[in-house]
Amino acid sequence: MEDVPIQPKLQVTFTKKSIIKATNHSSEPRILHLSNLDLLSGRFPITYFYFYRRPTTDSSIAIIESLKISLAKTLNHYYPFAGKIIQNATTNEPEIICDNSGALVVEAKANLQLNALNFYDLNEPLQGKLVTVNPEFPLQIQITTYACGGISITFTFDHALGDASAFGKFLLAWSEIIRGKPISTIPDHQRNILPRSPPTYHPNLNDTMMKCTMEDIKNIPMLKKLIKRLYYIDRTSIDKLQKLASSNGVKRTKIEAFSAYVWKTMVSAMETEHSRCKMGWLVDGRSRLGGDWNYMSDYIGNVLSVAFGEASIEELKSNSLSEIADVVHAAISKATNKAHFLDLIDWIECHRPGLMLSRVVLGLGGPGLVVSSGQRFPVSELDFGFGSPVLGTVGSTIERIGVSYLNQRPSAKGDGSWTVSAILEPKLAAILELDSVFQPMTATLLQL
Repeated sequence: MEDVPIQPKLQVTFTKKSIIKATNHSSEPRILHLSNLDLLSGRFPITYFYFYRRPTTDSSIAIIESLKISLAKTLNHYYPFAGKIIQNATTNEPEIICDNSGALVVEAKANLQLNALNFYDLNEPLQGKLVTVNPEFPLQIQITTYACGGISITFTFDHALGDASAFGKFLLAWSEIIRGKPISTIPDHQRNILPRSPPTYHPNLNDTMMKCTMEDIKNIPMLKKLIKRLYYIDRTSIDKLQKLASSNGVKRTKIEAFSAYVWKTMVSAMETEHSRCKMGWLVDGRSRLGGDWNYMSDYIGNVLSVAFGEASIEELKSNSLSEIADVVHAAISKATNKAHFLDLIDWIECHRPGLMLSRVVLGLGGPGLVVSSGQRFPVSELDFGFGSPVLGTVGSTIERIGVSYLNQRPSAKGDGSWTVSAILEPKLAAILELDSVFQPMTATLLQL
């Protein structure tokens, strides 16, 4: 009997830590009070992974030095990212002290070549190997070099600093500064999302939102262990789903079609005691609150809400993809308007201080899955002077979570294909992998 080769384990040696501060900093620290929508997003780490082939020009030592120098310049523009976040004793709410404490940069070496990594299973790199999580630093970066000369950069942000739109602008600015280009966005750090006077909101928010404590979050009901996976979805599959989801002259978006497909598929993974199923979508409120001039397009902070739709298991099983896509579209449309965000801001105002979350996210609304679309998040554009990445995606070190998540990003190929980072129950992952849409990510798919 032929011996099966044993897959080598990823081992990482940490070699150096540096604290990088902005080069131009006022000696008087500025305090940024979090907006109501910042309070809604809460404080937990968000990580972005970027993997690069071996640079053909500079050595890894020169590249790391260049990254640090350019980071210091980038923090001049994004000074809250070099601050610290503390709990205000009077308001009992977190605030950002912009005192230039600095961002943490950790350097490491991995024993494997890039093409030997298990890109499908995100659990391993998240467990203290490629991701550094130190609660003292709202921004931390780990630069890891591999046996082949390849490089990965992982960026971990405290969610209080902002959302995906804010982090994408920061990363893009850094890549522009390191290449000697002017930054394409002048960041707005005002955090001036204010409630109405008096605050007022639609009563249905009381049914979908709730005030909670850290104890509630720690006790989120988790029936099964969640696994973290990375998938590749080719453009052909996306186009096919969009065609199936569009009917009677109505063209559904790619994310609506994808959501309809996942929603229809996931019901076969559900336990028989459930009769209904929820799906949620993260919605960016910048263009909704910014009006015709979209004056909030460069706003750095959190401007997110979650739209939820609900359907019976029977409907999801029997209805066509286009019928389910109609339900998806209607659900998302409820949150893609100014009135929804103004109501949400006012609801939070009426329930401060404390943590506020969607009941579904807390696992209190029955089975659910949240889809996050990062179609405009920079991936192939993130060139730090040694070429574009082969992969850019998002991950989470959070272990307790009340719903499944799918985070979509454009693939680094720039050909319309996607990468999807997933937090799923094992049974749902197995069912999604049964056909050709969700392809487990491999070094071959990344052309490594």
